[in-house]
Amino acid sequence: MAKQRRTFTAEFKKQMVGLYENGKSRAAIVEEYGLTASALDRWIKQAQTTGSFKEKDNRSTEENELMALCKEVQRLRMENDILKQVALIMGRK
Repeated sequence: MAKQRRTFTAEFKKQMVGLYENGKSRAAIVEEYGLTASALDRWIKQAQTTGSFKEKDNRSTEENELMALCKEVQRLRMENDILKQVALIMGRK
């Protein structure tokens, strides 16, 4: 049976990072609150770099550029498909 993914509020994440910054060990926080070590590490890193827990705020410039390029490719493919349809319709007349 698959585990259901849990979600945590930004306030909870901030509290966990605060506990870590105030000297509580990472292992104790993970044990006490039933978290994964990787999630806590990610929250600590996000708090230290941007201060935000939103994925959008924590993307690198390369990731943002890649997303923009993927959107542009999708748009251009759609335009290309439309032009192909128009060419077929005009060719029938």
